[in-house]
Amino acid sequence: MSDFAKTNRTDRPWGSFVILADGANAKVKRLVVNPGQRLSLQSHKFRDEHWVVVAGKAEITLDATTKVIGYGEHIFVKRGTKHRIACSGQQPTEIIEVQVGESFAEEDIVRYSDDYGRETSS
Repeated sequence: MSDFAKTNRTDRPWGSFVILADGANAKVKRLVVNPGQRLSLQSHKFRDEHWVVVAGKAEITLDATTKVIGYGEHIFVKRGTKHRIACSGQQPTEIIEVQVGESFAEEDIVRYSDDYGRETSS
């Protein structure tokens, strides 16, 4: 991991992320999801997300569908879609996430289920 990534890393219960670019209409993050961990089941009102797996395997939930994708594979998450990323392998899952839309604020996260006791919106 580069020094930039170490100093600009934000830790979460499921792993960490680094913001690689942050503009008016797009934000780019590198997510690292630790083995056996997963993000909350959530949706957004004001942004879409495009995920590309760059290491490991990701178990992806989109509404009622779950599938595993690996290195080099990608998926598009349309705003309003309930979604979740989980690390389904023995090694951390790394994803490049490109957010596009009108808002990238934490307030645009609608949480339905969370393994770490964070407030849900359901």
